[in-house]
Formats: sequence, C-alpha cells, structure tokens
Amino acid sequence: MKSSDIASFFATLQAANPQPVTELEYTSVFELLVAVLLSAQATDVGVNKATRRLFAVANSPQKILALGLEGLEGYIKTIGLYRSKARHLLQTCQILMERHGGQVPRTREALQALPGVGRKTANVILNSAFGEAVMAVDTHIFRVSNRTGLAPGKTVEAVEARLMKRVPPEYLVNAHHWLILLGRYVCQARTPRCWQCAVSRYCDYQPTTSQPR
Repeated sequence: MKSSDIASFFATLQAANPQPVTELEYTSVFELLVAVLLSAQATDVGVNKATRRLFAVANSPQKILALGLEGLEGYIKTIGLYRSKARHLLQTCQILMERHGGQVPRTREALQALPGVGRKTANVILNSAFGEAVMAVDTHIFRVSNRTGLAPGKTVEAVEARLMKRVPPEYLVNAHHWLILLGRYVCQARTPRCWQCAVSRYCDYQPTTSQPR
C-alpha cells in the first residue's frame, strides 16, 4: 500500500463506521479485562454468551474470587481452554485486590504482570478502556496488515511497530477496531470478500477469482 493512500484508506473506514467499538460486551474496565482474558482462541460471540451469565452474578474481583475455581469454571466452560483461563482469572483477581485496590491498572507493565495478560490483551485494555493510541495486533489485524500492504511483517511485533509508524495519528485510536472488523467480516482468511470491500482500491492484494454471481 502506498504511503499516500493510507490516509484515504482510514478515512473510508471512518466514514463507514465513525465510532467503532469492540464487539465484546462489558460495562466496566474490569468486565472488559475479563472478557479479553476469556477471548483468546474463542469468538466474541461465544465469550459474550458466557459473560452475560457470569457478570450477572460476579462482575468484580471480589465476586469472582468468591465463586472459587469450580464455580467460575461452571460459568465459562463453553469457552475453549476454560480451565486454564479460570485459573488465570482467579490469580488476576487476587493480584488486583492485593496490589491495585481492586482496580484495573492503567500501565502496560502492570497489566502484563497479570496472569494470562500478554501484550495484545494489555493493548486492548489501554485502547478500549483508557483511549490510548496503541495497536493490539490479533490474527485479523496481522492478516489485513500483510494482505493489504498496510504494514507487512513476519511477526506480530513487526506488524505492530509498522502500524504505529504508518497509521496517521488522527486515526490511530480507532484503527485497531476498524482493522479487526475489516478482517472479521470482509478481508476474511480463506476467501477475502474483495467485491464487498470499500477500501479495495488502496489494497495490494490481487484476487484470483472474480465477483460471485
């Protein structure tokens, strides 16, 4: 993707969705943290189904801890890797209570010190909850960045660094959401829906098949 096209690429995405948000359902920073922790190798739809039940009875570190391991597993067992996620979530809640007064910390270092929280999860919290201009590179963003030529790279770290340099500052806060939604619904892994893509004119990808009839 030409550098001169990047602003137009994001302006087009912004025009279609001026205020993008995560599809994970939450009403507090803590609920967002829980949802993102549970979302690894799971769909947002599946996570939302589980957290609707969970948050109705336990939506704070204290209440999650009160459930205990078996009780928590009962609410999230429909999500992949639920046993390890339950352990990490309980450990995280314990740390939040002991070190942060029950609040979700606002620094990357403190977030990544929580069990099960890696750089991507920390970036999601920093961006979605605290409005920081950071880029959480998931499988969708990695694919879109490479396929379109926006920010090609062989590793997640390389793609993140390239995005931070190439995305215009005025679009950076929302770019994470626009790219995820583009990858999830249009620039899909097996069959990119180029005929439905509003930004295909700026993309480096050359489809091998014509528009379906």
